[in-house]
Order: sequence, then C-alpha cells, then structure tokens
Amino acid sequence: MKSRGRLSSLQWPLMSNNIPAGDLKKVCDFLKGNPKLTQAGQVRAFEQEWSRWLGVKYSVFVNSGSSANLITLAALRSVTGGGEVIVPALTWVSDIASVLQNGFKPVFADINPRTLGMECTEILKKITPRTKAVFLTHILGFNALTQKLLRELRRRKISLIEDVCESHGARFMGRKLGTFGLASNFSFYYAHHMSTIEGGMVSTNDRRFYETCRAFRAHGLVREMQDPAIKQKYAGKFPDLNSEFIFAYPAYNVRSTEINAFLGRLQLKRLDAQIIMRNHHFKLFMEHLNPEMFETDFETAGMSNYALTLVIRPGCERLSKKIGNLLARFGVEARRGLSGGGNQLRQPYLRKLYGNHFKKLPQVEHVHFNGFYIGNYPDLEPRKIKTLCGLLNAVN
Repeated sequence: MKSRGRLSSLQWPLMSNNIPAGDLKKVCDFLKGNPKLTQAGQVRAFEQEWSRWLGVKYSVFVNSGSSANLITLAALRSVTGGGEVIVPALTWVSDIASVLQNGFKPVFADINPRTLGMECTEILKKITPRTKAVFLTHILGFNALTQKLLRELRRRKISLIEDVCESHGARFMGRKLGTFGLASNFSFYYAHHMSTIEGGMVSTNDRRFYETCRAFRAHGLVREMQDPAIKQKYAGKFPDLNSEFIFAYPAYNVRSTEINAFLGRLQLKRLDAQIIMRNHHFKLFMEHLNPEMFETDFETAGMSNYALTLVIRPGCERLSKKIGNLLARFGVEARRGLSGGGNQLRQPYLRKLYGNHFKKLPQVEHVHFNGFYIGNYPDLEPRKIKTLCGLLNAVN
C-alpha cells in the first residue's frame, strides 16, 4: 500500500470476497452428490426462504435482476394492457428497457437528493389517466418511499413496482422494502448485497401475479403455474392441446439453476450481518467527509447501504474531475453518475426517443456529473475509509 514512505494505492475494488471459499467448497460438495441441476428443489427452497426473510407470500427466482424486471413488466402488461409507467432517470438500464420492451411509455421524474430516489411530488405531478404503475428504484440502499406516495397510489388505484436490486433489507416504517407494492425485484449479481453469481427474484403478495410470473419465467407454460384451478381452466378451454404444452403467453426462458439457488441459500444466512457492516462503513464515511464539499445529509433511516455515496455539493462542481482523477490514482474503483451510470436520458437508446429531455431533470443532472459511488463490502477496512476521506477533503 505504501511505496518509499508515500501512499501509492488503496487497492479498493467495487466488491471483494462476496463469494467466499467456504461457499464454493459447499457448492462443490453439493455437485458431488450428482443432483439435478436444472430448476428443481433448491430453487423452490430458495424462493421460500427468501419470501420468509423478506416478508412476502411468493417469490420467483430467475437468472438475473434484469430478467426479474422483464417478467414483472410483462405480467403487469398482461393485466393492464398498455399505458404509461413512471420511472426514474437514475436507475439501471433494465428498468426502463423492460418498460419499453413491454409496450409501455416511460415517463420520467426527478429525484430527491437526500434519497436519490424519485421525489414524491415529482411523481404525483406526472400521473395521468394513462398511468398504469410507478416503477420506483431504491437507489444504493436508500429508501425512496413516503407515506404520501403510498396513500396517493392506493387512492388512485395505481400499481407500485419496487426495484430493490441495490437495497436488500432496507426498511420503511418497520417493513422491508419490496413488500409495499404489487411486486418487487431483486438482483443477486456478484457486486450486490448477496450473490448467486447471476440471479434475480420477483416477490409479491398477489397470488395471480405470482402465477403469471411463473409462466413468464418458463416459455409462458401453464404447467409452470401452481394453482390447479388455473391449470384445469386452460385444459378445459383448450381440449385439443396436450395439457403439458399449453402456452398462455408469448414468454421467455429466464429460469436459473440449482447451483445458483444453492449458493443463494448459503448467502442469505449471512445477509443481515453483512448489512450491519455495510451501514457501519457508510456512517464512518459520512462522518469523515467535509460537509462543505460533499453531501452528507442523506436520509439514512432504514438504510441498507450498497455503496459509499460520494456527491459533490452544488457550488463545488469544479472539483468533479479532480475527484475522479484522485480515485483512479489511488486505486479506488468508482462509478461516476451513481446508479446505472447517471442520467439514463443521456443514453443513446433514449436520446433518439426523447432528445434533450435530460435537461428537464436538474437533480439527476447534478449527480450525473458530480456523483460517484465507491465499493462497500463487509471486510472493507475502516482505516481505508478514513484515509480516503482525508485525501478527498484535501482536494481544492
């Protein structure tokens, strides 16, 4: 870490040791038992254990968080038809892609700088008679829900979809995020709170929505549904078809495997303890940053920190390039723009649809150029956090 008495590198990746050797050994032992590897008992067990941990009735394990987004919006479309979905411009691409791919029109709302999620008043201003859902992303471990938003969505009968891919275990009003809407999506990619290497989950308390997502996960097959009444209904309506091969929807194959699920069950056991460590690191980071240079007044109630959030305060924007260079020079892996690389409306796939609409979202624009996230993981050393804060505070 030091060379000739001078600090040379902090050797700080976005993620470290998220799949420890002990987990890999147990996976190898599992494979020695010659198990069935396609979707089977481990997948079902992981879904049940995840549902209990989260506090919902049903979950559907898929091969990525992006696939969770895709089948959630596909299931929503099968119920509501087309229309508008309010989405953040600060999010991962697959949220917006799933809206577009399922024939909805995305409507963008600006963010609250203290939560980085869509601001409630901005969402409510964008609601029209064509609004079918609000697709709310909980960014980097912060909660974006408010009581007013939940009350208004219930009153107007508008579905809430929660993207909790970066916020496993975060809470609002004593409940875990992902339990408030029609459905919620989670990612188990390597860099997230827990990992199945690749993987994702759709969770819901709505039985019919759950059954629809099960079908969309596997080619639209009715046999993938668990409700006997639904199967009997389709078999009776289509007697000319083999009941094992009735395709209710033009769907996908986004199933995962027994290996991924087995690993997820191991990882879930440590998740709560790791959240505590992540939050401790975030608090230490905020305590040692200069609040005159960097945002430190985030809304941390119920937080489950995903990454250390570094946002340059308005008025100090001239420091942005210097901060980026400093992080690179000292081996601190970071991502400018925060979640998803910043303002999605600046990306090619949306510019051709919306032109310069990104200029209408000033809060997102600010973090696009002046926000960074830095890796946070359970074995991150506190001394590195303090050292980095000292370096950042000295930039001028």
